[in-house]
Order: sequence, then C-alpha cells, then structure tokens
Amino acid sequence: MAKNIGVIVFPGSNCDHDAYHAIKHVMNAEAKFLWHKDTDLSGIDLLIVPGGFSYGDYLRSGAIARFSPVMNAVQQYVKEGRPVLGICNGFQILLEAGLLPGAMLHNEKLRFVCKNVHIRVESTRSQFTSGLTKGDVLKIPVSHGEGNYFIDSDGLKFLEENDQIAFRYCTEKGEIKEEANFNGSVSSIAGITNLEGNVLGMMPHPERAMETVLGNTDGITFFNSVFNELQIA
Repeated sequence: MAKNIGVIVFPGSNCDHDAYHAIKHVMNAEAKFLWHKDTDLSGIDLLIVPGGFSYGDYLRSGAIARFSPVMNAVQQYVKEGRPVLGICNGFQILLEAGLLPGAMLHNEKLRFVCKNVHIRVESTRSQFTSGLTKGDVLKIPVSHGEGNYFIDSDGLKFLEENDQIAFRYCTEKGEIKEEANFNGSVSSIAGITNLEGNVLGMMPHPERAMETVLGNTDGITFFNSVFNELQIA
C-alpha cells in the first residue's frame, strides 16, 4: 500500500512545511522532505511540488526551479505514470517544465492576493479528484501574485475536450462569474491536469485548509480524495 509522500524543497520555498504538516500531522501519512538537488525518487508514492518563491521567483515564477537537478527525476517520475501535485509555485514550476500546458501571468489587477476563495470541481477523471463530485464547491485559500492562468484558444479547447480542467474559481454557490475570477485566469481556471491524469497543478492551497483552528477544513476533503485513489494509509 502506498504511503510515502515526498515534498520537494527549493531555495525560497515557504509552503513546504505547510504541506509536510498537512500530510504528516493531519492526514497521518508518512512524509519526507526532498532537497532540490536530490535525484532519487524511488519509494515515493506521491510527489508534492509545494508553493513559495523558489529561487526568489527571479526571471518569472518557476523559471529557475525548472532547471533544478530534481526536476529531471520528476520528468521521469511523471513518464512512469506516478502522481505529482503542484500547488501554487509548484503549479508554476510544472508549467515551466512542460509537464502541464499553458503559462502564468501576473494577476489581472497586478496585486498579490491572499484570501479564501471558492473553487468548483470540474472533473473527476484524475487520480486527485476521483473521490470528489463534479460541481462540488470547496473553500480554499490562495496566496499569489502570478496566478493568472493563460492558454491560447486552441489549448483551451484541448483542455475542455479532454476533461483536463480540474477546478474553476466560482462563487460560494458554485456560479462561474467574473467577480469570482479575481486573478483573471482564462475560463476561470484554478487547476488543470495533464492528459494522462497523473499530474495536477492548482493555484489554491489545500494544505492551508486542514484544521478548524484555521477556520477551514475543505483541504481535508481534497486530500481524502487523493489518498483514497492512491490507497495511502
């Protein structure tokens, strides 16, 4: 039974400990940190590329982290069909590495946004969302300045036709409205998967919505879906 979750640590990562805490102390699963220079991912059953400001987000978010030694191992890990979850800066890194399509732009109003938002489950075909129900609404915090997801019209059509849009920003009632799309993302996209369904990138931080003391536990709902599909104890 799968039970080892790896959390990559890049210079500048600041959500690595959040992810570790959520996995180890809330979900009660085994977790370990992986340094950006590590190249051995054997024994890892789920890989998390966490949020933060890897390498200070110089050039653009994720652009330098994409060249870290560990990313060659991540590329191979994905080719083997093994699951990778990229959260916020992790999503940006996966885009830069070509493991997910599209790109991130600065938020539409050029402001850093840190608050709870609502996202609607758009697809349940991936290894991460199969335990959710299409149309479910989760309250999950965001914390980013470059979360404005962009893809051209042909790319968007491909995502839609292949059911790769995992989450969209929505109102509390699950409505897809302009005012809920606070960063200006194309088609209100908050998270996508690769074609094979073993890579998920999402801008919201489920690891920050795991305990009642934080006033939000919808992140547990998300991780329960992930763990049930991957049979993580």
